[in-house]
Amino acid sequence: MDTRTLGTLTTSTLGLGCMGMSPAYGEADRDEAIATVHAALDAGITLLDTGDFYGMGHNELLVAEALRSVPRDAYQLSVKFGAQVGPDGSMLGFDARPIAVSTAVAYSLQRLGTDHLDVYRPARLDPTVPIEDTIGAIGELIDAGKVRHVGLSEVGADTIRRAASVRPISDLQIEYSLASRGIEDGILGTCRELGIGITAYGVLARGLISGHWTKSYGGQGDSRLSSPRFTGDNLDRNLALVDTLRDVADELGVTVAQAAIVWVASRGADIVPLVGARTRTRLSEALGAAEVTLTDDQLARIESAIPADRVAGERYPVEHMAALDSER
Repeated sequence: MDTRTLGTLTTSTLGLGCMGMSPAYGEADRDEAIATVHAALDAGITLLDTGDFYGMGHNELLVAEALRSVPRDAYQLSVKFGAQVGPDGSMLGFDARPIAVSTAVAYSLQRLGTDHLDVYRPARLDPTVPIEDTIGAIGELIDAGKVRHVGLSEVGADTIRRAASVRPISDLQIEYSLASRGIEDGILGTCRELGIGITAYGVLARGLISGHWTKSYGGQGDSRLSSPRFTGDNLDRNLALVDTLRDVADELGVTVAQAAIVWVASRGADIVPLVGARTRTRLSEALGAAEVTLTDDQLARIESAIPADRVAGERYPVEHMAALDSER
């Protein structure tokens, strides 16, 4: 697999998002998840993304188990921290105080069974803590050899500039897909001005535009069923857009998911799509996107199939949207 440079970090063209391997979208198969991580590494993916709050630490432990026999220089760990989650799974806020940064990284290093993290980033902006203080604390971890690169997640242009004034930033992790293009309104330009890359999550809109989602898809414990885009009339309207995309993908000889992934990857050599595959079957389909080359006209046809202003519903429930500095 080819590589791309994200600011201070060089990594694989695609990354693997591991959140869904913990019970965020309902129950997940542990053995299949571990096999999927191995298959991703075998295919040349080096960037693995997780968070200390995914499954309340379960995800980090799972990733550690999958990597137990893998040489440390064969992969890169990108870890988010700061989300405060209650026993019932409710989001209680974010803590990015310097003392919390030091505590969180200690637990992540222990759970992941490693002596360093390749990228460390606050999951969201803590409105009570200057971003300069948070980035400064991560910088001290870099000086101590515990972290290699500073990342950001879901923050706006002003916050990006303030963070970059403290330490070089490798990348901004933010949702970017045919269905979510808010990054194009200032954030992407700011990152490029400052030499900051993008790791794009949600490239399939959490499965909505994967070509596999139906009205009967999703089971108990699947958090997507409470998302505005997956409910009521919104879902009907969005699946109609996916049908249009399917027609275009069929004509181009690719799957719906591959069309969506290729479109995100085409937006710039400084963008690495994170694919959230939970099984080897879905991973194999996503990997196929790395082999696809489309013309500008073909990419334009993909883009026109899902006009951004036609997508129904916000990308998160109201309370989650309120926590996004990137949406302010």
